[in-house]
This record gives sequence, C-alpha cells and structure tokens, in this order.
Amino acid sequence: MKYLVKKGEMRQYDTNTMEVFGIPSLVLIERAALAAVEEMECDGLKENSRILVACGTGNNGADGLVMARLLHLKGHQVQILTVGNSAKATAENKKELEIAKNYEIPVITAEEFLCGFNKQESEKTVQGKTGGQRAYDIIADAVFGVGLSRRIEGVYGQLLACLNSLPGKKVAVDIPSGIDADDGSVLGVAFQADLTVTFSFEKVGMRLFPGQSYCGRIICRSVGIDEHSFLAGNERGHEPAMAALTVEDLAMIPERRPHTNKGSYGKVLVIAGSVNMAGAAIFSARAAYLSGCGLVRVLTPEENRTIIQGTLPEAVLTTYNGKKPDMETVISAMQWADVIVCGPGLGTSDAAQKLVQAVLKNAAVPVVLDADALNLIAKEPDILRKPHTELIVTPHLGEMARLQGVTVSYIQDHLVETAEEFARTYNLICVLKDARTISAIPYSRT
Repeated sequence: MKYLVKKGEMRQYDTNTMEVFGIPSLVLIERAALAAVEEMECDGLKENSRILVACGTGNNGADGLVMARLLHLKGHQVQILTVGNSAKATAENKKELEIAKNYEIPVITAEEFLCGFNKQESEKTVQGKTGGQRAYDIIADAVFGVGLSRRIEGVYGQLLACLNSLPGKKVAVDIPSGIDADDGSVLGVAFQADLTVTFSFEKVGMRLFPGQSYCGRIICRSVGIDEHSFLAGNERGHEPAMAALTVEDLAMIPERRPHTNKGSYGKVLVIAGSVNMAGAAIFSARAAYLSGCGLVRVLTPEENRTIIQGTLPEAVLTTYNGKKPDMETVISAMQWADVIVCGPGLGTSDAAQKLVQAVLKNAAVPVVLDADALNLIAKEPDILRKPHTELIVTPHLGEMARLQGVTVSYIQDHLVETAEEFARTYNLICVLKDARTISAIPYSRT
C-alpha cells in the first residue's frame, strides 16, 4: 500500500520537514531537481539534447531552475522559460534564477517565447530570444506545483497550450501544471506530460481522471520528506487520509495451509439472480471461489437451477419460488454463512425487495450490497442505518446517483468526497466504482 496525499497534507509535511528537522528548503529543491534529472536519464535522455524548462515563480519553478542548471552542467543545450511576476517570486526561486544566470544559461520570458512561437506557428518551431529557429527534444514543465487551486488563464493558459503543441518529449515536475492535486480536475488547461516525476508521495489527483491521463508515466522519488514528517511539529498531525493498493498487497490474502479443507476458508452466501438473470449469480459465486472462499451457496429462483448446476457445479444451490420466496429458507441460508452477498441480477420486484429487507433485518455477519439491492435501497436509503452488522456497498456511478439523488456528472467531479460522505452518513464501507475505484471507510483512511 502506498500513500496518496492532498495538497494541504503535502504542504504540512513539507513544513514539518523544514521546521522540525531543520532541512533547508533549498536542500529539498536540490534533491527534487536531481531526482527529476536522473529519471530523465533513465527515460532515455540523449547526449547534447535540446531542453526547454518552463519555470513559474514558486518553489516548483525553483525545482525547474535547478534542473536546468544540472542539465546544463551535463552538457545539454538548455533554455529557461520564465513565466509570472518575478517580483512575487519566492526567495528560493529568486536565488536559483540568479545562480542559473551566473552559469549563463539562456533565459527567455513567456511573452517573448509566445511572440516567437506565434510568428513561426506554421513551422512548429520557436524563435529564441537571441534569434534563430529552435526546436526542443525535451520540454519540462515546472510552472505550477501541487498547490494550484485557481483556473489557469491569460499568459499561463496560452503558454501551456503552446508547450503542448510543440514536438518533443514532455516531462512534468511533481505534477502537470493545471491538474488539481486533490481531485484530478483540469483547471482550464493542463500540461500534457509523457513522464511525471513526483516527489515523496504521489498526489491524489494524479491517480484520478482526468488527471492521470495528463501525467503519462508516473515516477515517485524520495527527496527527504517521509513518514517521519507526518506527526512532527503538529499536535493534530496524521498520516495521509488516502492510500492506493499495490501488487504487493495481494500478500494480505492468506495462503492455503497444508492441513486444512474447504471448510477452513469460510462460507459465502450469494443471494443473486432472477428469472433469466442467472449469469449474475454465476459470476458472483465464481468470484467468491476465485478469491479463496471454501464454500459458496447460491440462493436464487428455481428457474436458474439447471444453468447454475451445469455451469458451476461446485456451488451449493438453494432455490426459492421467484414470486414468493420462503423466508424461513432465506434466513436458514443466512445463518449458515460467514459473509453474505446480496443484489447482483436480483431485479427490483416485490420478491426481491422482501429479500433485501430480510437481509438487512436479520443478517448477523458482514453483508455486501450490490447492484439491484442498491437500486431497491435507493427508494429508502435510511434503511441502511438500521442493521447491526457490518455493511459494504459497491455502487457504480449510476447506482450512487440514485442513492444520493444527484447526477452522475456531479459524482464524477466529486468521486472521493461522495464515497467519504456516504460512508460517514451510514457508517458503512463504500466502494464507489469508476475508472478508479474509491473505497471509503467511515472515520478512517480512504
């Protein structure tokens, strides 16, 4: 599992590292720039490459200025492009720009760059400050860092659009300029990177869409801000609220022990399928087996018996009258189980509604509510407040829209917040499914 941070968290960890441990900001900037250069070299940077480094006036711009200097000292043809009000630049940025000029690295302003670009737009080349046509092998973006929260307009927007249109490999420093680090939204216009070298921790917005589609390949490098910075100097400090699962987390699934049998690995009851919808029950039961469950019982209408027994004979099968299920049979099956899955392909008939109500009223083991169970619950979401057992809901965007009474587009724009709010409101685990799945645990890490 790896941490994902939001802009406020990253700002706090950065401050803690400098104020508590005494690491100067210039040291962090130097390490960030060195890491970016090393990753560019690993990515196939050729000797004597022509490189343009676009730098803003903040410390992300300072990262770019140091990167330009390091690349210059390695023999590359480097040009620095500055954008923004230099009078408002950070102290670190001013210092690094002064150093770059001492090394006589060519510097051009955004206004000069855009003027030259507009003159030669048809040829896709740029008129340099000192004259002559110039194209670039690498274009590096260090205009805005993770703290950006406003829409990009004016010369900044023109510049990013121009940089995107140029040939050459695109490299973003920490995060592509124009991407909101918290939710991955595009703030008007954003740099389209082939490679993003981020520092210490990946940012939430880099793993959500559309932000991820602007990052290209993501590399995270340590620069001296780590887990020690979580609590230092901050009484209410905490580790990041979000984390992403990795391949290594598959190790959490317990291995099969030699001296065991199928009864040693749990019993799952799958309440799924309706007439002509046997597939949902089959897929759910098979998924339970594939995840390691020892015994799976499928509770489904009698009409599904033949297809389920022919397709998944290893499953225990219990059937009921599709129009009038026997509740004693249902409750008996629930008492057998260690975990209950309810909803896939269940339909929204009166019989299906009675099944869902029976589960919520009588279940004494963890329950996963999916698909049609959620569509039925959407008519009366407060029913989720009544169970005395652990609930896990797994809605896709359409199902969550019905549960919340909002539009799908709203949820897409507020993916994390929607999952977190639903989990807190109903005190359950919410697994909100989209191109990126958000699992929210009430009052805990997302």
